[in-house]
Order: sequence, then C-alpha cells, then structure tokens
Amino acid sequence: MRRRELLSALVAAFATAGVATFAGCGKTGSDAASDGDTPAPRSGSNELRLYNWNNYLAEETAKSFEAFCKCRLVQDYYSDNEEMLAKLAAGATGYDILVPSGNAVQTLINQGALRELDKSRIKGSDNLKPEFVGQWFDPDNQYSVPYAYSVTLLGYNAEKIQELGIPTDTWAAIFEPRYLEKLRGKVTVLDSQRELFAAALIYLDYSANETDEAKLREAREIILRAKPYWAAFNASSYIKELTIGNIWLAHGYTGDMFQAALDARNAKRPFSIGYATPKEGAVLGIDSMVLHKTGPRPDLAYLFINFMLDGKNAAQLSNMIGSGNPNAAAMPFIEPQVKENPAVFPSPERMRKLQQLRDLPKKERRLLNRFWTEVKVR
Repeated sequence: MRRRELLSALVAAFATAGVATFAGCGKTGSDAASDGDTPAPRSGSNELRLYNWNNYLAEETAKSFEAFCKCRLVQDYYSDNEEMLAKLAAGATGYDILVPSGNAVQTLINQGALRELDKSRIKGSDNLKPEFVGQWFDPDNQYSVPYAYSVTLLGYNAEKIQELGIPTDTWAAIFEPRYLEKLRGKVTVLDSQRELFAAALIYLDYSANETDEAKLREAREIILRAKPYWAAFNASSYIKELTIGNIWLAHGYTGDMFQAALDARNAKRPFSIGYATPKEGAVLGIDSMVLHKTGPRPDLAYLFINFMLDGKNAAQLSNMIGSGNPNAAAMPFIEPQVKENPAVFPSPERMRKLQQLRDLPKKERRLLNRFWTEVKVR
C-alpha cells in the first residue's frame, strides 16, 4: 500500500471533534496469523523476538530496524492484553520485548515478569511528551518506555449509518435496541471482557474500572440485551469485515479503523469508513515497550527501544499505523492530515473524557470472569 501517496491526497472533514473519515493501519489480531508456535530462539541467535499487537509496526519500519541493528526481527501477535497475559501464563518464553497497555504492564510488574530497565542504555527518552512519562502503572519508568497510544471507539460504514439515521458519537449505537433493530447482524464488538464491559460501564456513566457488583451486573444486563442484535464478538477480523461491507458498525481500536478506511479506499468500495469517539468517553490505551525476563537478547531490545525513540521512526507509527504518538520529536514528521485527526490525536478536552483500564483486584477479576462467561454462553 502506498500510504504516503494516499495520505497526501486525503482531505478530512470532521462533523464533530471525535469523527474521522480516512485511513491507515491498526491494533488487533486482525487478519494476519499469529505465529504463536514459533520456538524461542537460542541465546546466541541474532534475532529480536517482539510480541506485539498486530498491525502495530509498519513493515517499512521493521525493515529499517533490521538494517539498523543488522539482525532479524521476529514478531508474534496478540489481539488484546488478556490474550497476551494468558499466553505468557501458559508458559510462553523467549520474547525480548512486549508492548502491553498500562493495566497489563501493571500485572507483569506484579508478577515479577519484567527486567528492570538500565536507563544508561536508553537514548532518546527526552523526546517523550511529559504527560506520557511517569504513568500510574510505572511511576518511575523502571520497566516501561512509552510506544504509542490508541482509543477504543466506533468504526462504521458512513453511507449505511447515515442512511439509517444511527448516531456515531454515542455508545448507544451498539447497546440500544432502538438503533440495533436497524443494524441486526451488522454489528461486531470486541471479544475482550475488559473492553466491552468498559464501554458498557462508561455508557452507564460509571468508571471503566468499576468494581461494585451491582454496577457490573447492570453493565452485564445491557450487554446481554444488545447481544442478540450483534453479528459477533470479533477482535481479529473486523477490519476486513468493515472493508468489504459485511458489517456496518464495529467496536474497535483507532488504528484498525484507520486501516479499514485505507483498505476500503484502495479497493474503491462504493462506501467510506468513518470512526468516532463516543461523547460519553472511551478507553485510552497507552502501550509501552517492556523487556520480558525470558528474552535472550536484551541488547537488541535496547537497540529497538532507542530506534523507536527517534522522532522520524516514531512518526511512522502515526503516518502508517494511525496511532497516537507520545513522542514530541515525532510531531514535525507526522502528516498534517493525521495530526489534525481528532480520533488519532484527541483534543485536551476529549482526552479528559478518556480512561485507562487498570488491573482489577483478584475478587473483582473473578466476578468479571464469571459475568463474561455468562455473556458468552447465554
């Protein structure tokens, strides 16, 4: 895909501060197979093993890094933090770098699964925007370096949604039967208990990290009420389903909607893909580079961190992937159309409406697991 040519040709018009109608790449297990069974490398091999969200590193960036480090970059992929944590808990080893969101960083630190960073080996940390440094999950950045961020929002077939009169700036679009009646079988939601419950809780004007059983039960009920209208729980192929017109509304990540819009345009579909951040608020995922204790090549891991802290390299995360960027040195190299996209770079006002997911206490985690099982089987 010639993303740069497309980006220069795009002219975005936004009806609201949270709406975007153009393109790029994203953040799920979407459409590319995860090479989950790749054996861990020997400690002497000249490979960096990266366990990352799919579509979260442009092919061009990966090739540039390989030329820079004179090594091979091997990637495995996951579609959400829960999948990544479950795989590691099941015994997966040999990953040098992971790119978890804040709540998963918190979990991995608590598990003692990460190497503490040697900050003398990190070059370029001064490039990071102050608001992304010293986050709650790692206040001293002992274990994590900011990589990118994304918002969980709504992507949609702009022509179909307009024709049906469905609002795109509210979670009501995926939860309220009065809208879903018009969309039966054309809606997908993320196959992620934390993300879906967070959307329901935020819609109910509760915290995305709510632990009160009555409020969680209320969220479960609106999910169950909406479920018969949905086509699927889908964290792996909704980019494709949106792009070919099989679904008209999807719950997903900024970068994936960026990718779907690009794919639809390149395929010359008779419709466009838009995306919007609901007015009630949404989940903000700040994803960080961390070193797993079982990784045999921390030396290459530090090279990767330093490479991604370079402003020009970091800018590719926004220009080619559609990710929000925590790197101030990247901003001069980011295409104007991307910088002005409020779904990729939310305004300060909208940022205040976003919430990060946090690791839940064990009791509440068990409760949410039970409610999630009920949602899936009923």
